[in-house]
Amino acid sequence: MTTPRLEVGQTAPAFTLPDADGTPTSLADLLAAHGRVVLYVYPAAMTPGCTTETVDFEGALQELREAGIGVVGVSPDPPAKLVRFRDKHGITFPLLSDPDKTMLTEWGAFGEKKNYGKTVMGVIRSTFAVESDGTLSLARYNVRAKGHVAMLAKLLGVELPEPTEG
Repeated sequence: MTTPRLEVGQTAPAFTLPDADGTPTSLADLLAAHGRVVLYVYPAAMTPGCTTETVDFEGALQELREAGIGVVGVSPDPPAKLVRFRDKHGITFPLLSDPDKTMLTEWGAFGEKKNYGKTVMGVIRSTFAVESDGTLSLARYNVRAKGHVAMLAKLLGVELPEPTEG
């Protein structure tokens, strides 16, 4: 059974999910606060790939916000785990919890995927850009964690500083 995928031009499905502190946060709230929103879905906080991706989004947050784009991460992790993840890595944008995977399924980010050659049910690492009118201007599935934020910024026309080695 293949999960239906969202496509550019569609209206993003509405949702309200608790953030790391348990505060209900809706897509409408995020759009009202930022105008445009990048919503990324990651399988599990505290894992290497998800940490890389989340820390990269935090590193690009100032440039994204200056371009009028807010960022929000969504995973099936419970809020208590999101608090530990946020605090450990200094994340300042909302991390939302969808433990029953309702929103993830509606957005096509939970379903069949390949894991080490086997087909399993799971969270599909995905990224979406939602415009102020609620339509999708970007819908990417099965994205790689490493280098993803830089590629996304380029697609959105946001200039990021060159990474420094160190």
